[in-house]
Amino acid sequence: MGEQDSDGSGKKVKSIKKAPAKKAPAKASGTAATSTGESHTALVRRARRINRELAEVYPYAHPELDFENPFQLVVATVLSAQTTDLRVNQTTPALFAKYPTPEDLAAADPAEVEEILRPCGFFRAKTRSVIGLSKALVEDFGGEVPGRLEDLVKLPGVGRKTAFVVLGNAFGRPGITVDTHFQRLVRRWKWTEETEPDKIEAAVGALFPKKDWTDLSHHVIWHGRRICHARKPACGACPIAPLCPSYGEGETDPDKARKLLKYEKGGFPGQRLNPPQSYLDAGGIPAPPLGAG
Repeated sequence: MGEQDSDGSGKKVKSIKKAPAKKAPAKASGTAATSTGESHTALVRRARRINRELAEVYPYAHPELDFENPFQLVVATVLSAQTTDLRVNQTTPALFAKYPTPEDLAAADPAEVEEILRPCGFFRAKTRSVIGLSKALVEDFGGEVPGRLEDLVKLPGVGRKTAFVVLGNAFGRPGITVDTHFQRLVRRWKWTEETEPDKIEAAVGALFPKKDWTDLSHHVIWHGRRICHARKPACGACPIAPLCPSYGEGETDPDKARKLLKYEKGGFPGQRLNPPQSYLDAGGIPAPPLGAG
């Protein structure tokens, strides 16, 4: 009950404080409505528009690991843990030249493999993984990389993220690759509040048709590497700034933001030594081999 006041006639009237409006119950974690107030339909529309616009910005988006077959891709993806794709691409030519098949790598001398993989970091553990997965391919799958998720994740060093990279890019089977860039950006865009990779995968997957999942992963990861960086996002140079609820977390001055751009967006070499022709046609520059320059 509020204080008494006059209604203009000299009489005292009672003013009543309005009760605060009740907030709508929060939607289940995994949608953006908990922090942006969007309906699920509005979230789907915004998410798909972001993907469409990123597809125009990165029409040449592709896996940034050099590979010629599923075996090379699964090995390269395992090696990419806790290092850059560039460093992996600079290292694998010597590895695959010496051990071109699972049978070759399965029978390799670990000390020799370690020496080749040394530039990738954690080279002892990675040597055990790539030799182990090669042995598993030979013993359990006839020397062929399996094309099913449930089989891939049984290989040493292969989790869901690696499996979806292989399925999407070597077998054309849709999957969402939830790496650190993907996790960071989908939370910045308020597509989900989840923090565990498998829950992020499920939440984001529900926003898009399954056929779009692999290309979506490329678009998001490319944007995270080139513009929407972890520490200093280049907000002022971001093509989807009007759609981003986190705009302003990074540099908003256009000139300063452009100086933060990486790879082809900043005029620098990309991560692949042998990128697709579409990337080269768009002005992308191949990465230098190990030891160059």
